[in-house]
Amino acid sequence: MSSQNQGRPAGARPAAAGATVAGKKDAQRDQTIRRMLGLFSGCKGMLAALMALVCVVTVGTLTLPMLTGRAVDCIVGPGQVDFGGLADCARLMAATICVTAAAQYALALVTNRLAYNAAYDLRCQAFDHLQRMPLAYIDTHEHGEVASRIVNDADQLTNGFVMGFQQLPSGVLTIVVTLVFMFRLNPLIAGVVTVLTPFSVWMAKFISSHASRHFAGQTQLRGELTGLVEEMIGGADTIEAFGVEGSVCAREREVDARLGQESFKAVFFSSLANPTMRFMNSLVYAAIGIFGAFVVLAGGITVGGLSAFLSYADQYAKPFNDITGVVTELQNSVACARHLFELVDEPLEEPDAADAAELEHVDGKVELDDVTFSYVPGKPILEHLDLTAEPGQRFALVGHTGCGKTTLINLLMRFYDVDSGSVTVDGKDVRALTRSSLRSVWGMVLQDTWVRRATVRENIAIGRPDATDEEVVAAAKAAYADEFIRRLPKGYDTVIDGSASLSAGQRQLLCIARVMVARPQMLILDEATSNIDTRTELLVQRAFDNLMRGRTSFVVAHRLSTVRDADAICVVDHGRIAEKGTHEELLAHGGIYRDIYESQFAPAE
Repeated sequence: MSSQNQGRPAGARPAAAGATVAGKKDAQRDQTIRRMLGLFSGCKGMLAALMALVCVVTVGTLTLPMLTGRAVDCIVGPGQVDFGGLADCARLMAATICVTAAAQYALALVTNRLAYNAAYDLRCQAFDHLQRMPLAYIDTHEHGEVASRIVNDADQLTNGFVMGFQQLPSGVLTIVVTLVFMFRLNPLIAGVVTVLTPFSVWMAKFISSHASRHFAGQTQLRGELTGLVEEMIGGADTIEAFGVEGSVCAREREVDARLGQESFKAVFFSSLANPTMRFMNSLVYAAIGIFGAFVVLAGGITVGGLSAFLSYADQYAKPFNDITGVVTELQNSVACARHLFELVDEPLEEPDAADAAELEHVDGKVELDDVTFSYVPGKPILEHLDLTAEPGQRFALVGHTGCGKTTLINLLMRFYDVDSGSVTVDGKDVRALTRSSLRSVWGMVLQDTWVRRATVRENIAIGRPDATDEEVVAAAKAAYADEFIRRLPKGYDTVIDGSASLSAGQRQLLCIARVMVARPQMLILDEATSNIDTRTELLVQRAFDNLMRGRTSFVVAHRLSTVRDADAICVVDHGRIAEKGTHEELLAHGGIYRDIYESQFAPAE
């Protein structure tokens, strides 16, 4: 060991590391606060109105104790009452109360408008940002946790803004103005208040710092629990089918217990604020009462002045209690805002090239040249893959699960970009085309169906919102969905809600009708009939035959009966094209395709 290290305490390095982490967290918090304030950069007029109303409310509230003290001094003793002065005080008090009440009402309106508009803007910004983020982010993050950020965290942020605007500036101004009034009444008594104030400030800082840490943990665990619940609700049928309710409940209880512990600590420290500050305020009030009585006996202040001073002492103490509560709530809001800003700061999908071309009409020639791709660096899914589909050709992709068929589809749609090599349409690299124009020429039906909460008509016409009712009905008939749609309560105007309203097969028929009405120039069918019964599948397959006629089509299927008539069949194996040919050619070849075919159609032994 070097001489420089021999005298170092064992905990020195961890302490330094801890200080670095703490400093980093402080920097993150400060940056978050600056960004929160930046949400109001365009509201200078409303902020000015808010500060003016705060001043009116504060001055009006603090004028009342002075008027009360004057009224007390108008009553000297029995038969010695200045009724004229008392009446003047009463009129001034009534006017002050009316003005203050009106200002408080206006302050509440302005505060709510500022707070809710800011939260609305941030929530919309986060949701809009989410729409432009790469698909990889959606694939690698829990959907419930993302939803919790946009919904729950934004609500918590609103609560912090409301309390902050209503109580924080008012509380600070009240403390300052009250001190001015108290020093004008009697500097000695005001000095006692000033000496005791640091104790209240220290207690407030102690409580808020501890509450801040636990509110941040609470926000993180709330998102984790939301994601877990969303995941388990989505898989409720699978959970019950395999009888794993016990383990699922145990997992939920474990996360919920951690959330409960963190929430308890956050609430515990935040709830300390009120009683602690009340105790400190009571000490200040008692000190003023005792010391002020001696000052009255010495003739340094009138009884009415001491009465006003005691009222000011109560007004002076109350903001410390309010500010402590506000700071605690703001710590929670900062943690929620950080979650939202982290989402907003996620990198967007790489923008289209500045000179990206618009793809309007295509002949349909698609080529993949020496394509290599991996979701995780160093673990390629596709390697040096070459493939050419001629215009109007029906191209089938088959292979074992996980061989890379769906990944290939993701590259054709440019949901992901290749690591090396190129994907071209009519000789144009897809990276040199705008994503919107590229995707507009493709129609896609996936195995995983998605139906949004809307009418049946709106779900079918999602790709062509301007489609006529006749076109929507014709597409539904071509997809053999018209029959079950007309059995719904309101037919095509029935509002459906995903899996809650329709069976898996019905949802898939709607998705097929969706691509039928869009009539794209090229097609991708990824296990498009996997959830449909055999009879309906045969009927839908005929409709697909008509739709694919003259269109370049990629068909991904496990059931080889659906691809026997394809112009070319590619067998994908371990990220490469292992075999290519027609159905008869591949059977005669006796390779992987024949093994898959015989495993599906060989007689049972």
